[in-house]
Amino acid sequence: MTVLSQILENKIVAIIRGAIPADVLKIATALQQGGVKVLEVTLNSPNALPVIAELTNQLGRDILIGAGTVLDAKAAKASIEAGAKFIVSPNLDIETIELTKRYGVVSIPGAYTATEIVNAYATGGDIIKIFPASDPGYIKTLRGPLSHIPMMPTGGINPENIIEFQKAGAVAFGIGTALVDTRQKITEEYLMEVTVNARKFVQAISLAR
Repeated sequence: MTVLSQILENKIVAIIRGAIPADVLKIATALQQGGVKVLEVTLNSPNALPVIAELTNQLGRDILIGAGTVLDAKAAKASIEAGAKFIVSPNLDIETIELTKRYGVVSIPGAYTATEIVNAYATGGDIIKIFPASDPGYIKTLRGPLSHIPMMPTGGINPENIIEFQKAGAVAFGIGTALVDTRQKITEEYLMEVTVNARKFVQAISLAR
């Protein structure tokens, strides 16, 4: 199964931002136990590249590891060299997309307007991250003329509204603090909460299929 097909199959992309490096492996394991198998480590997290490398070495056979908040081509290259299998950006940077595709890695650039989305897809984006995700209605409106473009809304998605985003036509979902709030102290009790929360998301989208 290709990286892209794994993302489309699993749908949920867990975003780990700002975690203490020593906690990330624990968080990833808790997410995996809850059924989440795709996660991104944002580059504005402490020691992000070594963390991506460690996750890839430790869990790469079971979890798909990517890099998020990748703002330019240089950062994309460094992330790929660390082991990232997909590159996620909050913005549309053509050089980043082109570099990512040159290395044969899945590109998920960020866009919001119809023009940005079309340009991101035409440049080589595999899935377009709609950021910030406003509401399911906006995704449905975009999908009218742009039904051929895979869209991944990010921000503001929770277990209660994820079904509506899926019905609107989203192919995947970027989920951050609703899954993992790294401001919390990462205790055994909190890791159990992460696993339970992950199961809620997984069950929600499975019911909508």
